Amino acid sequence: MIKKAITIACYLCFPAIASAQQKTAFQTSSPWIPEIDVRADIAIVYGANDRRGMTFEQRVRSWRERGYQTHFMTGIAWGQYADFFTGKWDGKNHFGIGQVERDGDTIWHGRNVPYVVPDSSFIAYMKEAVVKKVIDAGISHIHLEEPEFWARAGYSGAFKKEWQRYYGAPWQPQHTSPENTYLSSKLKYHLYFNAIKEVSTYAKAYGKQKGMDVKVYIPTHSLVNYSSWRIVSPEASLASLPSIDGYIAQVWTGTSREPTFYNAVRKERVFENAFLEYGSMISMTAPTGRKIFLLTDPIEDWPRDWGDYKRNYEATFTAKLLYPMVANYEVMPWPERIYTRPYKLPDSDSSILIPKYYSTQMQVMINALNSMPVSESRVSGVNGIGVLMGNSMMFQRFPTHQGYEDPQFSNFYGQTLPLLKLGIPVQTVHMENLSFAPTLKDIKVLVMSYSNMKPMSPDVHRHLSDWVKKGGVLIYCGRDDDPYQSVQEWWNTKGNTFKAPSEHLFRQLGIKGESSLSRVGKGKVYIIRRDPKTFVMEAGGAADYVEVVKKAYEGNAGTLTMKNSLYVARGPYDIVAVMDESTDQAPYVVKGPVIDLFDPALPVLDSKSVAPGAQALLLNIPRVPEPGTPKVLAAAARVYQEERSAGHYRFVVKSPARTINAMRIQLPAEPEETVLTGHDGQRITPAASTWDAKSRTCFLQFDNSPEGVTVDIRWRK
Repeated sequence: MIKKAITIACYLCFPAIASAQQKTAFQTSSPWIPEIDVRADIAIVYGANDRRGMTFEQRVRSWRERGYQTHFMTGIAWGQYADFFTGKWDGKNHFGIGQVERDGDTIWHGRNVPYVVPDSSFIAYMKEAVVKKVIDAGISHIHLEEPEFWARAGYSGAFKKEWQRYYGAPWQPQHTSPENTYLSSKLKYHLYFNAIKEVSTYAKAYGKQKGMDVKVYIPTHSLVNYSSWRIVSPEASLASLPSIDGYIAQVWTGTSREPTFYNAVRKERVFENAFLEYGSMISMTAPTGRKIFLLTDPIEDWPRDWGDYKRNYEATFTAKLLYPMVANYEVMPWPERIYTRPYKLPDSDSSILIPKYYSTQMQVMINALNSMPVSESRVSGVNGIGVLMGNSMMFQRFPTHQGYEDPQFSNFYGQTLPLLKLGIPVQTVHMENLSFAPTLKDIKVLVMSYSNMKPMSPDVHRHLSDWVKKGGVLIYCGRDDDPYQSVQEWWNTKGNTFKAPSEHLFRQLGIKGESSLSRVGKGKVYIIRRDPKTFVMEAGGAADYVEVVKKAYEGNAGTLTMKNSLYVARGPYDIVAVMDESTDQAPYVVKGPVIDLFDPALPVLDSKSVAPGAQALLLNIPRVPEPGTPKVLAAAARVYQEERSAGHYRFVVKSPARTINAMRIQLPAEPEETVLTGHDGQRITPAASTWDAKSRTCFLQFDNSPEGVTVDIRWRK
């Protein structure tokens, strides 16, 4: 305990100063209110529509006045576009451009908000009624969210017109053949690629007219999730558009809790799924040099108990931190629903707001992101194994043809989960990026299959063949008997007569595809004639596959270590995930002293033991720079206006109203006096104030304020 008196003084709070960095962000459709002042760098204002009693421009201004940089976000496949749908904008009713299922039902995103077929009228509306208005309001960063076309859609009049225009032939219903499904998906892919290209190009050009350098980002689910959920989107192809500056990787509990098969057991594997989702987003953007923000959400769309939200938030949060080459984050979507909306619990009529302990923990984690460094550290384990993926994964998911099933997207997870579960931080590699030199630069072994995707171009095989001949090791898995092998594509048209695309690949490699191992130049090719889904859908089904990967890696790069954990150090932070269903049940132990950032009490521990199925975010005190300098090590608020002098440390902290701040502060000596003052000059008594002599840290706890609380600490010099 702090033995000296906690005295009172009156200091005026310093005003917030907008951060020059654009590292952390959140999206909101609300104007600024004190309960959602989360103190990231950027407030992404959602939707360009005016509200009752408030214009769009006033919403933007409310955030700017609080020191935030402002971006803009809107849906590109749906949105609050009533003036367009009802005809107010151009005198024509446009509800007919909704995405329609086989039974004639429109797919709705909300009341009077259909998912759209992005025809020329919708693109014109997005340019003239939305993007122009936003740029005129002085916003130079535009996020076009979720270009999504449902695989089960494709039966509307609008889609039939686009089919005729694109293919020069009458529309064909996708359920009648694999060929028509593939053609339908390619058109859906093209329509949103074109819509994004048109709108983003316009945004750049119009901004230039206004003397502004407009940036355009695409917030989107991962290719893993869209393929799993049976949605078609342009995904990786957008990364090479000159008019696209980056992405937001929309990964959260709702996407990552989709059940997967492993060792014949179907269940949620949230951490592993999130790790693969973030990885697919990073591999999509890294070779092109585009900026990416990694998102996670402290809650999700469906009602669960707060313990469920907390547990899965930790899992997804840890997964994104295990990618140390990225340090830009969307810290949350919709703070208004997180902080101000009571959630009805499952099987209950009661609703409760976010518990204080969880909001404190969440804000500690969010504020850690504001200082989370990029690191050249590698995640523990073998980092040179990749799995090939491509946009065409989305083309084969719906409907089922000729009885060929891929339950829970298991042909993808069959290649990835057996490795990840053994502590191998398997990477994903986008075939669309193979022309970029960095794509395969660090890959020693590449696994691939055409059981659930197809190459969009013969160039894919040229790049793979060149890589193998230079020393890469390729593992091809698959029976090549799914019904999409014979769709009319480049490998069986225009003079090509290959029965399956893999035959063209093997021709490029100079092998027949019959031997289980072939030498090709300086490299090797292994062939496993099983569909990868069997590796996870059958008990013990991954054993032979893992053995081939082991041989392939150890014959090329060194020992393949297997373990039950992933670990990386990022500056003073330790990030740990320990998996169940793995090599053993041993915990991972981090030696301290460390501060546990998943515990709202911010305890200082001599060591931290992380059990299988759990994760940890720790601040390792011995690695904190300048150990004798007073500084806030962790806090459920953001620190501003720091002042240091001999025997004195003063700063201001801000965070949402109706939440509790917990903070641990490094000091050279035990405080003799700690003064807390509200923005109105009123005295504040902390709820807790303790001193830990061993770590030389002070713990404080008190109510947060978006207006700021001044903390003034003095100690004997």
